[in-house]
Amino acid sequence: MAIYQTAHYRVNETAVGDVKAAIVEFVRYVRENESGTKLYAAWQQKDDPTRFVHLFIFEDETGQTAHSGSEAVRRFESVYSPELQGGPVVFTDYVLVADNT
Repeated sequence: MAIYQTAHYRVNETAVGDVKAAIVEFVRYVRENESGTKLYAAWQQKDDPTRFVHLFIFEDETGQTAHSGSEAVRRFESVYSPELQGGPVVFTDYVLVADNT
């Protein structure tokens, strides 16, 4: 069963460029290496560029576990974690109600 999840966080203003570069590298890795990750998108809040939300769809728990345990996740976390503002990353799980696919 698919897993739908978001991650919300805010970083220091001086770190925005580095975090965005790390996101691009990370999403490239996910696209090329994680067949169990069906969607990975990262959005930056338009009126507050220090805020980000990541959208995930994992094929199942195996896909989520592979993603969470990857070296790429640890590298990405090493960029944004020291720069977090206002608390930790907030992960939220969802259930699909409807989509257009």
